[in-house]
Amino acid sequence: MSMLLISGTFRAKNLKPDGDTVNFTPDDVADWRLVPGSRPVVPRPNGSASIRLEGIDALETHYGDEGSPSGVQHQPLGLAHEAADALLRALGFTDFHRDEHEKIISTIPEAVPGYILTRGADIFGRCVALAGKDFQPAPNGYEVDVDERALKNTANHQLVAKGLAYPTYYGGFPELLRASLTAAAVAAQDAKKGVWAKDSTTAPTGTKVTGLPSLTADDGAVILPKLFRRLKDYLDLNPSDPSLSCFRAYLAGASDDRFYLQGKPEVFSGMHHVVEVNGDTVRMTHGPEEIVFVEK
Repeated sequence: MSMLLISGTFRAKNLKPDGDTVNFTPDDVADWRLVPGSRPVVPRPNGSASIRLEGIDALETHYGDEGSPSGVQHQPLGLAHEAADALLRALGFTDFHRDEHEKIISTIPEAVPGYILTRGADIFGRCVALAGKDFQPAPNGYEVDVDERALKNTANHQLVAKGLAYPTYYGGFPELLRASLTAAAVAAQDAKKGVWAKDSTTAPTGTKVTGLPSLTADDGAVILPKLFRRLKDYLDLNPSDPSLSCFRAYLAGASDDRFYLQGKPEVFSGMHHVVEVNGDTVRMTHGPEEIVFVEK
């Protein structure tokens, strides 16, 4: 599948980038109209838009709403910040500082040139893309058949190779590129890099969940961000009771996640098909590299 290349600049000051989201402004803001797909990119008044990095998911630095029972939450911040910092460095920022609310208050330089490769926007109006700084594979506005070499020049691949992001796939992302990210993730996992030194998503003993602090503390469990988000939303339904007894039912009834397992035709509705609960522990029966979500 080809992707549209857009040249522009990345900025982070006064924003809250994490390990899989960053701000981008095209050299020509009219290029947002060229992004393929049925959903438009929704830019800010200054022409910039949020980029959701294709094919990866990094630990959450801020998830949820202030008005929710538990407010805005995060996963263990050491690794979450390591991913966010690695993304900014991969894009060319040499120095940056954030405040206690996750806002970047200064960067050097103020902006860095780069490019994105995109095949569309998500339901939130964010442009879903590969993001790169060097070795731009084509001029602005060209459709590019992205190969493994081009993928490896992007921050997306670099974060997975460092073990700082999980592979997370949707059906429209080409199988060849999925295979490349999976190989990088497996190598990082074997070397116990980044999240893989502590990850318990598929651990045989499961992840013990006794409330949100067991997932958000500095020494809390490191799990797939999508599973963390589902647990956070579930625990918010009854903050006084951290029991997981209804979690699989919640996944079946309240979640619209649809996916298939790579190499198999059956499409499942609800993550309860790949989640086990045993008392106060939860585990996924398949790793993230095996799952391909159906795009909404």
